[in-house]
Amino acid sequence: MSYSRDIRIEFNHCDPAGIVFFPRYFEMINSMVENFFRDRLEHPFERITMEEGHGVPTVRLETDFRAPSRLGDLVRFTLRVTGVGRSSLDLHHRAEMAGELRLEARQRIVWISPEGRAAPWPDAIRARLENEYQKETPT
Repeated sequence: MSYSRDIRIEFNHCDPAGIVFFPRYFEMINSMVENFFRDRLEHPFERITMEEGHGVPTVRLETDFRAPSRLGDLVRFTLRVTGVGRSSLDLHHRAEMAGELRLEARQRIVWISPEGRAAPWPDAIRARLENEYQKETPT
């Protein structure tokens, strides 16, 4: 089961030609991850960072830009869990509008300790991540 959200392309996302300036897509991807943690894992970023002192930085991001998105477009972003490691999480992102693929990205994030080192996922988060991964894995 994937996690999806619609994101409206706003003026602040665009270059002077009215198309998404590519780094803004990375902000949208980060927003997807942050909302996934809040909505699906029930472990919001404010708890992770401010209360617990942990983090989930991106350590790898591979992106294919397929078609431009323009000011006013309503783009459906979809996140799927594609792998759960000891401290890492592999994600696949798609952004589409009206059946047209706009962006596809593969991302790896890592759970880090307050000291800034990779650390094992907490048990409660790991259980939810594995549940999300199993929903995506064909049987």
